[in-house]
Amino acid sequence: MFEEAETGQEAEMSENAIKDQDWWRGAVIYQIYPRSFNDTNGDGIGDLNGVTERMDYVASLGVDAIWLSPFFTSPMADFGYDVSNYVDVDPMFGSLADFDRMLAAAHERGLKVIIDLVISHTSDQHPWFVESRSSKNNPKADWFVWADAKPDGNVPNNWLSIFGGPAWEWDSHRRQYYMHNFLASQPDLNFHNMDVQDAVLDVARFWLDRGVDGFRLDTVNFYVHDKELRDNPPLSAHELPSTVDPSNPYGYQDHIYDKTRPENLIFLERLRALLDQYPGATSVGEIGADGQAVELTASYTEVGKRIHMAYSFDLLTPQHSAAYIRRIVEEMNDGIGSGWASWALSNHDVQRVGTRWGAGQEVARFAPFETALCASLRGTPCLYQGEELGLPQADVPFEKLQDPYGIRFWPDYKGRDGCRTPMPWVRDNGYAGFSQAEPWLPVAPEHLEFAAFEQDKDEASILNRNRAFYAWRQNHAPLKKGDMHFLDTAGETLVFTRSHNGETILCAFNLGSAPATVEVESLDLENLNAPGFSGAFEGTKVTLAGHDALFARVNS
Repeated sequence: MFEEAETGQEAEMSENAIKDQDWWRGAVIYQIYPRSFNDTNGDGIGDLNGVTERMDYVASLGVDAIWLSPFFTSPMADFGYDVSNYVDVDPMFGSLADFDRMLAAAHERGLKVIIDLVISHTSDQHPWFVESRSSKNNPKADWFVWADAKPDGNVPNNWLSIFGGPAWEWDSHRRQYYMHNFLASQPDLNFHNMDVQDAVLDVARFWLDRGVDGFRLDTVNFYVHDKELRDNPPLSAHELPSTVDPSNPYGYQDHIYDKTRPENLIFLERLRALLDQYPGATSVGEIGADGQAVELTASYTEVGKRIHMAYSFDLLTPQHSAAYIRRIVEEMNDGIGSGWASWALSNHDVQRVGTRWGAGQEVARFAPFETALCASLRGTPCLYQGEELGLPQADVPFEKLQDPYGIRFWPDYKGRDGCRTPMPWVRDNGYAGFSQAEPWLPVAPEHLEFAAFEQDKDEASILNRNRAFYAWRQNHAPLKKGDMHFLDTAGETLVFTRSHNGETILCAFNLGSAPATVEVESLDLENLNAPGFSGAFEGTKVTLAGHDALFARVNS
């Protein structure tokens, strides 16, 4: 099905996207984790040529853009999120020429390309840090966050690393501590230094000049730290965030000094000014907000001032009742002002939604349902590779783990490898068509039945249901850019309207596995027959099977 490119339609889509500088509002973004997508050189690791080879597949999904996780030069201590050269491709993934070919292949198919920009920290092997740690008076001495030890030799304050232990590492040469929010090999840049800001803006300019359509900004609220290095206060037990695993003491603090500083907004205005020089370029920031998601999304995405949209973690948690989802989305809609959210149910850092929310459910019904739900909320949906297939979380044994986060907190927290295993393309191959060699993480045997090429042959498959829904959604602007209003309904149902340019669509979802009937106000409804869903209405009653939905136009 995805072997043939519809070049005429794609060219028209591309032309329309150029005319629409707000193309990103409500666009479906497909996240590709290159290490695990497709290997073309037989080393067991996915590469950029592998992305190019599967570009027809990506285009066939009906998505609008791809987001590439890091492919920059890196020692790979954190699998590319520890960058040692921002303006080159790690040989593991290919070359700049390979990147250019991949970018051209995407653009030829009407797809935008967003790349990860990881600028809150570098690798300790980056030349900037090598120079910075060489002395206290070199030109880059204060490009990173350095601090003296306390008189007793202890760390400068109580800040913690997300990956465990203090957020400080002793450097015996400088005889000072440097700050790291993540691994000790990921020193934090000092954004109080304008030379640092200029340098990372030059990095962004390099990729924009190369033709990328925007950036996913890793840990966007971590850039600036408190100059006075004040201790974070503790959180009370009832305040502990749901976005941090309970096994990790990082969640015990209120992180008001080590991140989310007001000076961060000033830098983001400089970044936005750069992006505005490239018509249509966009940005989506990953906000680790610990309960401040609405407030920060509103300030970070204030229209025309800073970043374009912010990526919320609030639907990446175990909670998934109808009441929880409504509260999270409604609070965001009510508090975001002129800003714009981005929603995801899975990514490369959390347990796949097929297991986190769908355990014990009929996957053939649940998987298309959850992707349709995410794509119907006000905001920009992100679809993580394999989610379109209905993949569950893989169970990676301890001896095969690669993730330092998981190794550190095993067995209470098993890390992120279970959502990063190779993409299954074929069913009858030991490595699922991902590679000719043993992959860097094992192929999950339970994933073989979900293989993409096998699902491609079945019109009723999860993959083809998702394709059909996204294609249908492209023709309904309210689902992409419309305002959103919830209706009061009981049980595990969610009912809301999306309205745009005088058109209103009623969206009704049954999150339960048992059938449900809901009462709606007297409306003149016209069933839009969304593919794969059988919800119906009669008078003021909407009837929904388990994990079913109804989309209906509200006629005035």
